[in-house]
Amino acid sequence: MAGDLRQRRAAGDADGEEERGKAGTSSGGGGGVEEAAERGSGGRKEALGWLEWSRGWLATVGEFFFQRIAASHLANPLELPPLDGVSIIVTGATSGIGLEIARQLAQAGAHVVMAVRRPKTAHELIQKWQNEKSECSMPLNVEVMELDLISLDSVVKFADAWNARMAPLHVLINNAGIFAIGEPQSFSKDGYEQHMHVNHLAPALLEMLLLPSLIRGSPSRIINVNSVMHTLGFVDAEDMNLTSGKHKYRSWLGYSNSKLAQVKFSSIFHKRIPAEAGVHIVCTSPGIVHTNVARDLPKILVAGYGLIPYFIFDAQEGSRSTLFAASDPQVPEYCETLKSEDWPVCACINYDCNPMNASEEAHNLDTSHLVWEKTLEMIGLPSDALEKLITGESVQCRYGAEKSE
Repeated sequence: MAGDLRQRRAAGDADGEEERGKAGTSSGGGGGVEEAAERGSGGRKEALGWLEWSRGWLATVGEFFFQRIAASHLANPLELPPLDGVSIIVTGATSGIGLEIARQLAQAGAHVVMAVRRPKTAHELIQKWQNEKSECSMPLNVEVMELDLISLDSVVKFADAWNARMAPLHVLINNAGIFAIGEPQSFSKDGYEQHMHVNHLAPALLEMLLLPSLIRGSPSRIINVNSVMHTLGFVDAEDMNLTSGKHKYRSWLGYSNSKLAQVKFSSIFHKRIPAEAGVHIVCTSPGIVHTNVARDLPKILVAGYGLIPYFIFDAQEGSRSTLFAASDPQVPEYCETLKSEDWPVCACINYDCNPMNASEEAHNLDTSHLVWEKTLEMIGLPSDALEKLITGESVQCRYGAEKSE
C-alpha cells in the first residue's frame, strides 16, 4: 500500500514540479513579469501573482463541482483498521467533521480525547454514541477535556494537563477552525486576527507543546485539517494580522492566509524534526463540506447552500481524508519518503484520500522559514523550542503563566 501511495504522489507532484520549474518560484526566486509586478522595490514578493491567484480560484471552483466524482471510489463511511490501544486527541469534536472523526475513531476502538469548548455537549454525544451500540458491546473509550482555541492560555493549560500524565499520544488531529464569512475583522484577546489565531497559531502551539507525548507515542502523527482555499492565501510574516493596510481585509483572505500559514509551518516542522523522533505531519483537505461553517454565511447564501447537496459533502464524507491520514499504515512511510527526498512541503492528503500537491506559494521555502520563526514568536515560544523539546528539555511559554504562579 505504501508503494501505491508513492506512485499516486509521483504523477501529481511531477506535474506540479514542472509548473513550478516554468515559473521559477519553487524556492522563492525568479517568476518573470507576472511575479515581478507583485514584488516591492526590495525584491521581496508581496502578494500572489494573478496567475497563481487564478489557479487558486480554479482549484476551489473545480473542487466544488467535481469532488464527489473524484471521491466516488471511497466507501462511506471509510473503513478503519482496529485502533485498540491508540490514543487520539481531536479538537473541535462536538460538531461537523470533528464529531464524525471522533465517533468513528472511538467505534474503531481508539482511546479518543474530545478537546472541546463545551464539555457538556461532548458528554451528551458520548452517551448518545454509547446508546447506539449494542448492549453486549464494550463501552467506548472516550473522554472529554476542555480546550478553547481562541485562548493561548487555554492551549497551554490543556497541553500541561495531558503531558502530566506521562502517557503516549499517537495521533493529534487539529480539526477545529473558523471561517467567519462576511464578518468584519476581529481579534482575539491575545491580539491576533481571529482566523490566524484559531486556524493556525493555536494548533501550532498545541502540537509543539504536545511533542513530548507524541515522541512517547512514536510512531505518531499530527494531522492538520486544512483546505483547498490555502491556494488563495499569501502570508506576509511581517503582517500576519493583516493590519498594515497593504492588503484590504476580507474574511476569505483571512481564512485562506491562515490555512496557508498552517501548511508552511507544518512543512518546516516536517523538515526540522529528526526522522528518529518518529513524528509524522500531514495536512488534509476534507473537500467542501456542509458543516457549521455555514452558520456564518449571509442568509441568502445559507439558503443556497442547502439547495446544492449533490456537490457538497456531508460531515461523514468530509471526515474521510483525515481518518485515512490518521489510521492508514502507509502514511508514515509516505512522510518518510518525502523527508528523504527533501520535498519542500509536508505530506498533503486530498479529500479523495490521494496525495495532493500544495499551492505554488506553499513551496516557497523562503517565506515558510519566515512564517515558522514569526509563528514561534507569536505563540510565545523561543526559537530553539523544537530542539529543546526533542531532547527532553523544558520550554517556557509566554502564555499560561497564570497557571504556574
